[in-house]
Amino acid sequence: MSTPLLVPRNAMSTLVEDESSFEELINQLALGNGPIAIDAERASGYRYSQRAYLIQIYRKDGGLHLIDPIPLKDSKLWKKFNKQFSSCEWVIHASTQDLPCLIEVGLKPTLLFDTELGARIAGCERVGLGALAESLLELTLAKEHSAVDWSIRPLKPEWITYAALDVDILLDIRNAVENLLTEQKKLKWAQQDFTSILKNYKDYKFSDQPKADRWRRTSGMHKVRDRLTMTIVRDLWLARDEIARQIDLAPGRVLGDLAIIELAIIRPDNLEAVAKVISWRTKLESPPFNTWLKVLTDSPKTPLDQQPEFRVASENLPPMKIWKEKNPLGYARLTHARAALIELSKQIQIPTENLVTPELVKKICWQQPPSSSSEYESFVITQLTQMGARPWQIEQVSPVIAAKLDAIEPVVVVEPPAGESEAEASA
Repeated sequence: MSTPLLVPRNAMSTLVEDESSFEELINQLALGNGPIAIDAERASGYRYSQRAYLIQIYRKDGGLHLIDPIPLKDSKLWKKFNKQFSSCEWVIHASTQDLPCLIEVGLKPTLLFDTELGARIAGCERVGLGALAESLLELTLAKEHSAVDWSIRPLKPEWITYAALDVDILLDIRNAVENLLTEQKKLKWAQQDFTSILKNYKDYKFSDQPKADRWRRTSGMHKVRDRLTMTIVRDLWLARDEIARQIDLAPGRVLGDLAIIELAIIRPDNLEAVAKVISWRTKLESPPFNTWLKVLTDSPKTPLDQQPEFRVASENLPPMKIWKEKNPLGYARLTHARAALIELSKQIQIPTENLVTPELVKKICWQQPPSSSSEYESFVITQLTQMGARPWQIEQVSPVIAAKLDAIEPVVVVEPPAGESEAEASA
């Protein structure tokens, strides 16, 4: 039976909102010892920007502190903080979510322990912070403020308390996860993954600019059947993104993905018809119907050489349904490799996606393997190494994948529904 944790166990200082209190935070933290627990709250789903709207920090004997980074955006103390503490181990839960917004203000660790990723490698069934608090510490965290708009000011006291709980327990979870990893002889595996994350963010520059071809991942894209419709989707997506950026509102609140798809397919030619399609799929009081209508008018005039290539996602490899026709032997190799990796995943209690990135397996199986089966394993090792797999992953999966490269008939597998990703299908 877990115990509800309603307030932090460690004393919490006043919310840091100015230079003097930020300086005092740094001084107090310097008196502490050991790893530093750090967390950030963003306004995902509310704001366009992915900046941090609250940063929580805890260190043993260094205190529990919460920083409002908005009034301190241009403070030089971020640099001082990072210089003084970047060499300490930073404990972050699901670090790839928080590192971008921490880097934006100038915080970048050189030593990391990711409790979420560590728990995955340790075979924990549920790896959310609340779930780990229950299973490892027998504590229950409140969840009613998990989806609030952290950009609202002033921050409500109950929100601040909720946010403080995350770092109040984080070091204890870190120690419990480390114990599990040590018992299972997986600690070095996890450390390799943590190092890989930091390496990926070594030269990272925070930007609110969308990644190239991000529009291709618009929900409902599987309904698009031709190049011109795809062009319209792209142009509607980019127009929405620009509006969202200007007013700092989450794009999905400006216009829902499914509305973009429907507009591109139906192509209404008047404001009333546009408004009917959009309907409730926007949170704006005054939707820019004229903007959408202009895109729908201009986009079909795009010259063919300026239209995007017709493909569902920005991948080098085709969707699985095409493999059967275009590369049947590759498809056979992949189905056998996947089945074997699922079995290995069960044996060593690591999710298959953490055992090896699925895309890497697809790239290996798509290729023609060496003519001699004696070269299969060295071929797989070389490929995985070049694609950035960690040493522990290469050691575990190379012989398993190599053993399936001579497959000529596929294993019967259940394909995810059209438009649904593999991750969604296995969720």
